[in-house]
Amino acid sequence: MTLVLWASAFVAIRHLGHDVTPGALSLGRLLVAAVALSILLVRSPRHRFTRNEVFLLLGCGIAWFGIYNLALNASEQKIDAATAAMVVQVGPILIALLAALFLHELLTSWLLLGMAIAFGGVVVIGSALRGNGGSDLNGVLLALLAAGTYAIGVVCQKVLLRRLSGLEVTCYACWIGVVVCLPWVGDLGHVVAHDSTSTLALIVYLGLFPTALAFSTWAFALRYTDAGKQSLTTFLVPAIATLMAWLLLDEVPPALAFVGGALCVVGVLVTRRKPKEPLAPQA
Repeated sequence: MTLVLWASAFVAIRHLGHDVTPGALSLGRLLVAAVALSILLVRSPRHRFTRNEVFLLLGCGIAWFGIYNLALNASEQKIDAATAAMVVQVGPILIALLAALFLHELLTSWLLLGMAIAFGGVVVIGSALRGNGGSDLNGVLLALLAAGTYAIGVVCQKVLLRRLSGLEVTCYACWIGVVVCLPWVGDLGHVVAHDSTSTLALIVYLGLFPTALAFSTWAFALRYTDAGKQSLTTFLVPAIATLMAWLLLDEVPPALAFVGGALCVVGVLVTRRKPKEPLAPQA
C-alpha cells in the first residue's frame, strides 16, 4: 500500500506541473495530513516524550517531512521526474549504511547484492525516461538533498518506533513539517483563492493518501523490520510510478523502462534472502 500510494504521488505532482510552487504544495499536503492524523490521534493512546524522543521527532519532521518535500518538489521543477526519482533512490542506500552504523543492523551479502541490482534498475528506468531537462546541476543537487534528508528521517523514525506508535510519530512529524513550510503560507493562500477545484483536490489527495495513510502504513511496517531492509523496497516506486503514468496519463514508457523495472523487482527480492545459517556441529 505504501509503495503504490507513494508512486501515485509522483504521478499527481507531475500532473500539477508548474501550477503550484514547491512551498505551497508541501505546506498544503502536510497541513491536510496533519489535520487528518490529529483527528485520529485524539481517540488513540498517547505517550509523554522523553528529551531524546523530542530531538528525534524534530530530526524526522524537519528533515523528512519538511526539507525533503521542499527539495523534491523544487528539484522536479528543474529536472524531469525520472531523473529526480533516480537520484532520490540514493536515499535507501544511505539508510542501509546509517542503520548499520547507528542501529547495528547487518549488511549481509544478499542485501548489498540486491541493493546494487535494484539501484541499477532505477538507473535504467531513469535513463530510459530522461527528458531534456535531466542535466540541470541545481536540480540534481536538490534531489540529493532530498535523498539525504529522507535517510536521516527514516533512521530517526526507526528509533522512535521502539516505544511510540506509528500514528503518533507520523502526526507530530507532519506538524513539524508544517512549521518548516510556513514561510510559503502566502503561496498556499493564493492557490486556494485562485486555482481550480481539480488542483485543490489533488493537493487534498496528496495529503490524505500518499502522506497521512502511506506514511502511517510505512511506520507500522518499519516497527517490525530493519530500516535498511525496508527502505530498499522503495526501489520499486519508480517502476510502479512508470506503470501508473502509463495507465493514468497515457505516457507510454520505452521498452528499456520495463527492463529497469524487472531489475528493481529482482533486486528487492534478493534483499529479502537470508544468509545460510551454519550447520550445527555433529556429536
